[in-house]
Amino acid sequence: MESFSNIALHVHFEPFFHEGWIVFLGCVAAVLIAISLLQKRRGVLWRSIAAALFLLAILNPSLMQKQREPVKDVAVIVMDESMSQTMGQREARSKAALAHLENSLQKVDAIETRIVRAPGNALLSSDTKLFEALEQELADVPQDRRAGVIFITDGQVHDIPQNLETLTNFGLVHVLLSGEKREKDRRIDIVQNPSYGIVGDRVTVTYKVSQTDNIQGLYTSVTLNRFDGKPEVFTVPVGEEQELELLIDHAGENVFEISIDDIASELTSANNRAAIRINGVRDRLKVLLVSGKPHAGGRTWRDLLTSDPGVDLVHFTILREPEKLDATPQRELALIAFPFRELFEIKLYDFDLIVFDRYKLNRILPQYYFDNIATYVKTGGALLEASGPAFAGKDSIFYTDIGTILPAIPDGNIISRVFKPQINQYGLSHPVTENLDPLTAMGQEPSWAPWLRQVSLQARSGDVLMTGYEDKPLLILDRVGEGRVAQIGSDHIWLWSRGFQGGGPHAELLRRTVHWLMKEPELDERALRIQIDGDKIRIRSRDPKAETQVLTLTKPDGRDEDIMLMRQENGFLEHIVTADQLGIYAFSDANGQRRFVVFGEQNPPELRDVLTSDAPMRPVVSNSKGGVIWLEDVQEPSIRMMQSSPRFAGRNWLGLKSNNSYTVKSVKSEPLLPAWAWLGALALFVICAWWREGRA
Repeated sequence: MESFSNIALHVHFEPFFHEGWIVFLGCVAAVLIAISLLQKRRGVLWRSIAAALFLLAILNPSLMQKQREPVKDVAVIVMDESMSQTMGQREARSKAALAHLENSLQKVDAIETRIVRAPGNALLSSDTKLFEALEQELADVPQDRRAGVIFITDGQVHDIPQNLETLTNFGLVHVLLSGEKREKDRRIDIVQNPSYGIVGDRVTVTYKVSQTDNIQGLYTSVTLNRFDGKPEVFTVPVGEEQELELLIDHAGENVFEISIDDIASELTSANNRAAIRINGVRDRLKVLLVSGKPHAGGRTWRDLLTSDPGVDLVHFTILREPEKLDATPQRELALIAFPFRELFEIKLYDFDLIVFDRYKLNRILPQYYFDNIATYVKTGGALLEASGPAFAGKDSIFYTDIGTILPAIPDGNIISRVFKPQINQYGLSHPVTENLDPLTAMGQEPSWAPWLRQVSLQARSGDVLMTGYEDKPLLILDRVGEGRVAQIGSDHIWLWSRGFQGGGPHAELLRRTVHWLMKEPELDERALRIQIDGDKIRIRSRDPKAETQVLTLTKPDGRDEDIMLMRQENGFLEHIVTADQLGIYAFSDANGQRRFVVFGEQNPPELRDVLTSDAPMRPVVSNSKGGVIWLEDVQEPSIRMMQSSPRFAGRNWLGLKSNNSYTVKSVKSEPLLPAWAWLGALALFVICAWWREGRA
């Protein structure tokens, strides 16, 4: 900058007349001179000089003097602070390079250094966007002040402009690579992942295991973790796409984790795990409803189940029991024979739910069919028993094999009293009965209508959510093996559906009960509920029977730690985890339940390819005549100021452009010659022309 002059002189014109008039006068003068030449008159030269001098005088040439002040060029250092920059020695190298560049540029008076750190929050960023932040930083810097941009990164940048003209706007670009040339990494990628699947069906997921060339081994072990925590391990070849069939076992989000073994000296293990999220959609719910006899409540069950187009209902009602004797001809007793074997043996496992409504033993169903139903429930089926008066007698189905799976025992009494169903303390926090009535939630008497009859039961297992007369169990839920059972100790829920004394929420109560039987996660009182808010992961459990709960947290990098859920004022067991990595967080409890949550984007670009590479940034660097230096080879590249060059980088140095930019502080304009000088010169040449012509 020593050659920079603070004063600049320029000649410019400030015409006395409009440019058109000056052109006209010039044309007239040229014509007259041309005529003089044709006539070969003397003094044409002096005439021409006088005309030119006249035209120049009316153009009014002036001398402009500018007082200039030099301004500094701007050099921008873009510091990549994405999650991949924390791997290996990248972070340490990057910080050392940044400190060296800052120190070097401070010694250059003509440079203003700006540092951009991006992404703003690496933890909440699933990809590396550096050019977006760079563009914002350069918004107030004109092109003639941009000395250059130096990126300190691993090369994996995901917002590189594809437009060549846009790349030119950034000026000179250099890249310092923070990683190493021979990094080791093995990763698993989800190639194809269906967004939804039918509950009960299997979907096919395609994945691929890839590894760098410096890793030995052509096969690796793959572990699949499901919601229930039961892992499945198998061996697959590396580098080939593989298919995996997954069973969608419940509606809503189904999350699976697929992982591969970590290897020694691997760059990161975060991409050794991948999340598979599939939304489960029920095709149709197949329900078998068996009514012991026609009664007023039968229509309630039928209307409820047929109102949902997603329900396939098979309903059988015993219209005439075998012991009933009358004169009705045999051919008029039934339209079809009761398909016992078809329903309770051959197609039993096709049903999602079996409902017994006021059923009693009548020698129609053989005893071993009840054993089939009990086995069906234990292996994952669902049973709902709505007790009628017969349940308290000797013909109760409790005295079949179904009695072994029911949560309540009849004591032989039938209560024919007016009573209001009540939600007990446990039921207030259970998702099936929570907020079923706003008054109950506030500790007041429920607003719904009373019932008139109840079967006296004694709970022996399961959870009692609602009680009736003298706090007798009214609604009990229980888990049996892999299946579920619900028992309602009354046949008078139909009073609510008919609007008796204002009715009640019969549809909502039965809907929630059925969905609980179908293992819907949102109605599972034991299910962990996980929410993400910013960088916080909130884990919540409804379990009202425990004051604390210990979970095992597995972070994306595979590290395990124990966390404890504590009882909060809202009644839930809660714990908040601050996420410090992108990827899959797994939570496991003592019962083997395992829940996954994906922090950030599913299979984010930030973890898809973590190897250091100059390939993504190479077009940007080449287009700007910049250079790429591996910090592994050159820890402290030198800085050179250059005005123009076909190449602005070398093996161990980087060049920045000197633009010699300035700002104008003041401008002063004066005529090139005073008016008397112009008049004197013009008079002199006119006299010379007259004198020359007078000698003819």
